[in-house]
This record gives sequence, C-alpha cells and structure tokens, in this order.
Amino acid sequence: MHTPEPRYLAVGRVLRPHGVRGELRIEVLTDHPERLQQHAHFYLASPNSPETVRRYPVEKLRRSRKVLLLKLGGCDDRNAAEELRGQLVQILFEEAAPLEEGEYYHFQLIGVKVETESGEALGRIVEVLETKANDVYVVHGPRGEVLLPAVEDVVLELDLELKRMVVRLLPGMLGGDNT
Repeated sequence: MHTPEPRYLAVGRVLRPHGVRGELRIEVLTDHPERLQQHAHFYLASPNSPETVRRYPVEKLRRSRKVLLLKLGGCDDRNAAEELRGQLVQILFEEAAPLEEGEYYHFQLIGVKVETESGEALGRIVEVLETKANDVYVVHGPRGEVLLPAVEDVVLELDLELKRMVVRLLPGMLGGDNT
C-alpha cells in the first residue's frame, strides 16, 4: 500500500468571513505560520476533494490572536468569503519549507511496516493520531490494532525509503506481557 505524495499541503482552514470586504478568518494548521507570509498564492479546496483546487493570489495576510486574517484576490465581499467557509488553504507541496532531521509529514508514515527489535512483524501504520504529548502511530497487523507512541524509547529506527520502522515494545503495550 503506497501512498503517493500529495501535490498540495494544507496550512489552514477557512473558519468564516471577517468583516464585509472579503477577508477570511483562517485556522492555522501548520507548525510554522510565520512562513505563510512568503506565499504569493494559496490553493483553496474542499476537505472532501483536496486535489480539486482553485488558485487565489494573496492580497494581504496578518495575524490576529490565534487565527490569521487573509484577503484573497477575487474575494471582495462577505458573500464571496462565505462561499469559502470550511475550505482548506493549501500550498504546493514543493513550496513547503524543508523539514528538520527526524521530522516527517504524517502521510509519509502511512503504510510503513512496523516490526519489533526482535523481528516480530506488528503490521503497518494506518493512521497517525496527534496528542498533546506526542503523536501516536496506529498499527494494524497480526496482533490486531497496536498503538505506539512516537517517542525515542519506542521508535528505534525509521527508514522512509524502505518504508520500515523498528520499535521497542514497552511493558503493557500489547495489553499483556511483552516478554
């Protein structure tokens, strides 16, 4: 099961119009909102079909508390802004800032084969859950569903080219004795 790299990367979501001149309130979905200032265009799409996009030039972008206020070219009144409610605000994947060593996009982990340090196959990652403490990898395989915290004590090795992860199971992770 190979997940192709997406063409677009979601960096925000339109919450609602802001004012009457077409400005939008944007929920930030990126860890680096300060980098959004450098984009001259955003690609808006429905969450149900993120690859079906419409390109908009950026006229103005500013921070307001925990949201961004965005003015797009061609979105000039409250009615036009209302039509964009709920849309994903995306950038081209190749325009995304490079990740630091050891950082990955969630889509890159889907389908990765997971095995223990002793070689037992646990299955493949099917989902990545975000929690306040750390991400959790949901693995489906011979033992059913296994939840693995994305922490150094558990994830010993990750090779994205080989789509392989080696993990150390901590006591109680499989619901019983791991010995």
